[in-house]
Amino acid sequence: MRVPAELSVLSCKGMRMMAKAPRSLAAAWIIVASLSAASWAGMADALLGRYFGERAPAVEAGSAPESYYLDEKNLPSLGWFPPPPQRGSAADQEDFKALHAWQDDRTAMQCAAAAYEENPTYGNFFGDISPLPEPLPPHAAVFFLRVSADAGLADWLLKKRFQRPRPFLVDSTLWPCIGKPKGYAYPSGHATLSRLFGLILSDLAPRRKAEFLARADEAALNRVIGGVHHPSDIEAGKLLGDELLKLLKKSHDFNVDLDALRRDVVQP
Repeated sequence: MRVPAELSVLSCKGMRMMAKAPRSLAAAWIIVASLSAASWAGMADALLGRYFGERAPAVEAGSAPESYYLDEKNLPSLGWFPPPPQRGSAADQEDFKALHAWQDDRTAMQCAAAAYEENPTYGNFFGDISPLPEPLPPHAAVFFLRVSADAGLADWLLKKRFQRPRPFLVDSTLWPCIGKPKGYAYPSGHATLSRLFGLILSDLAPRRKAEFLARADEAALNRVIGGVHHPSDIEAGKLLGDELLKLLKKSHDFNVDLDALRRDVVQP
């Protein structure tokens, strides 16, 4: 078990570039993080509320991941979502040109940063610049897990629709410097979630919006640097993050929980 990546939802400041174990975590959370994705779902649901786990099931599994504020009935508006570039099109070729450029120029430090963020948690993305207390209050931790679940559902639905292969499966000369994820590529779930988290933090601490969105862009780009996403996957993920915030803002429960977080902001 990779302790920093799996356990940094509640405490992770000072672990941005190189993994470093958090100082203290609840024993129950350690148990949850050590479980397989399948077992995690039931344990996390019991301990943290309706949440399916940090990693959405692969789309090939055939069943949609669980969500919280949103469900498939809330997401018909995603029918307009643009498809990925056609295989072999000019835009597709530009994607692969960019991937090869990053592969040629990336550094070990960039790959380490991308590897650290393989598990897309709030802590891994924003722990060292979070405007919220560390460790996160329990209700805040649960809130970000619920948002992750909803983003996972939307991402799953679109990946299932478009079924774009990962770039390294199309071009054998691409060698990811991080783990090769399963499932489809478009849109990027990491880009979606980091963007959505960045927008939520911008709502909580508006003066720091540029900082939060820059960090979200950095996390998204790391997926291209790592060699597991096309640049157009990233742009689609950002677009999805923008749309999901609009949909979440229509949820009464989301707004109640978001308002509760405003009392916790310590670095506005």
